[in-house]
Amino acid sequence: MTASMPPIDCFVSWTSTTMHLAEMLANRAVPAAGISIGITRKCPLSCAHCSTNSSMDSEESPAELYTRFVDTFSVKSHPKFMAMSGGEALLRPQLVRKLAVKARESGTKSSVLSGMFFARKTSISRSVKAAIDAVDHFSVSMDEFHEREVSRSNVFKVIGRLLDDGISMSMHIAGRSNDDPYLDDLVHDVQKHFGDRIPMLVNTLSPFGRAKAFVIRVVSKLDKPRANPCTMAAWPVVGFDGVVAVCGNDDLIGCVPSHLRLGDIRTDTWPEIQARCIGGTMPSALRTYGPEYLQSSFGKAGSACVGYCNSCISLETKIALQNLVSTHMRKPGSKVLSDSVTQMQVEMGAVQFAKRYSHPRFAELVLLGSRQ
Repeated sequence: MTASMPPIDCFVSWTSTTMHLAEMLANRAVPAAGISIGITRKCPLSCAHCSTNSSMDSEESPAELYTRFVDTFSVKSHPKFMAMSGGEALLRPQLVRKLAVKARESGTKSSVLSGMFFARKTSISRSVKAAIDAVDHFSVSMDEFHEREVSRSNVFKVIGRLLDDGISMSMHIAGRSNDDPYLDDLVHDVQKHFGDRIPMLVNTLSPFGRAKAFVIRVVSKLDKPRANPCTMAAWPVVGFDGVVAVCGNDDLIGCVPSHLRLGDIRTDTWPEIQARCIGGTMPSALRTYGPEYLQSSFGKAGSACVGYCNSCISLETKIALQNLVSTHMRKPGSKVLSDSVTQMQVEMGAVQFAKRYSHPRFAELVLLGSRQ
């Protein structure tokens, strides 16, 4: 399949001069519209639910690895969005700032997600503040586990200061389950303190990393799975070791299977990663049909699905299936269908994305503070 950019009308335009959470979510289904970069696996917090098993003993790659890669962005070829995370990305504030500045030169907007370790003192160091000022959007990760490490009152004080400084912000909130009373308590408290000034993406915990000890993974068992497109396969994810994966499933850390590997920023440029993301037959098939449908339709008769993400990872061992999928996705009609699936998801908008991939009851909160 020949790689090509999605139709220009796939992208959702935004009239605000800053970047809003809903802008990123509305474009999340567009292949290669964005890229996620884990710039470190180190973190000073010891959260019991950490999906990446991060600690201060965790690994990180040299800063030059990331700056060289972002240098391959150009005005003609660049992601619309670059999301930086960790571990704790703001342990490397100079790198966050440098990447944000470099990305902006080509036309890429940037964001960074933080667990707010620096709010323990309620003051913000010059280097951290410079990093936050440099990005187009700053996201705060908050849940009961983070609150054990950094108090809510301290985090709220810092959020208030940043909002007053005009920083475009959002909160990423997680609870143990859909009926966790913590979610209602925190959402209510955020709105009590900040009104509608800060959008929120509310999730429940996933069984990755340290959370595997107490979060139950739900495995679907369907006789004939329906097509269930994987939007998470749209934006490449750069791991802490420089390997680029189709998605950010934390089970892939350090062991990305070949069919989900898009490259390595040690040797590959953005245009090369972009082409593989858009034109690769397996990424395209996952975005169009989803892994369970691929297993059911192209796998051996009677082969069982083992859950959505597990089915995706296990496709690595099924060479015959991969060949059939590649042949199918090279048909002209498959390209039309794939583009149509993308267009349909984009037209559904940020709230529908949040209803599918986060807590549906709180989905409308992603629009708070929006001036679209």
